[in-house]
Amino acid sequence: MTTIGFAGLGNMGSPMAANLIAAGHDVRVFDLVEDLMTNVSGAHPQTSAAAAAAGVDVFISMLPAGRHVESLYIGDDGILSGMSKSTLIIDCSTIDPQTAQRVAAAAKAHGCQMLDAPVSGGTGGAINGTLTFIVGGDALALERARPVLGAMGANIFHAGASGAGQIAKICNNMLLAIQMAGTAEALALGVSNGLDPAVLSQIMKESSGGNWALNVYNPYPGVMSGVPASRNYQGGFLVDLMIKDLGLAMQTALASRSSVPLGSLANNLFRLHEQTADAGQLDFSSIQKLYLRKK
Repeated sequence: MTTIGFAGLGNMGSPMAANLIAAGHDVRVFDLVEDLMTNVSGAHPQTSAAAAAAGVDVFISMLPAGRHVESLYIGDDGILSGMSKSTLIIDCSTIDPQTAQRVAAAAKAHGCQMLDAPVSGGTGGAINGTLTFIVGGDALALERARPVLGAMGANIFHAGASGAGQIAKICNNMLLAIQMAGTAEALALGVSNGLDPAVLSQIMKESSGGNWALNVYNPYPGVMSGVPASRNYQGGFLVDLMIKDLGLAMQTALASRSSVPLGSLANNLFRLHEQTADAGQLDFSSIQKLYLRKK
């Protein structure tokens, strides 16, 4: 049994912590929202992040943005200075690679190993323990982390050095946004010209236009059961979160002088969708709404 501290019990963090408990680990949790701590059955709520991190074998954070990660570890009241040097730190937040590298460097200076390990798979993957972890950091630290990550996910990839996990995650989500916007656009074009969206979807699935968004996450209402499009775009991966990740992609492209014209277009499309349809809290497949003609 491993003693694990866990900070950040939102839609992703809570089921991740629950899966660690189900795997037999001793999990100490902290969140600013007290009810989120008591809702994780079998967890040991703590009064602060520092208390959750005290003397644990592994400490995991799952936070909204880079500023929260930096504040948690190396801010004015950062917990890193009080952490045991034997503690392995795993940050599963999706943040900018520069912050990930900066916090990892501070952890190394303190004597701790730290991995950036953003996840793919959404809330469903978090609940079912089938997440994909995209890891940046030392390979030996990753081997130490594998049993813990394996309790929460089905796939673990080593992307490279510190920050590489964040870069790979940003690239993946930028491509996902492009695919979803393109899929929604093609479906709307077909429907506007008299095609059944289910028939068109099946044709494209079996043709060269097949992609993840079309094959397993169809954005057109009523075509596929069990996806957000069939429940009025509730649940899933929020538009606000996709906009955040696309913003990270734009920042990363600017820093590396990379050309990302399709990523930039997807960024603008999702922002336009959020502004015109007040869609921030809808699943990102709701980009389909941007293309549908009003009746």
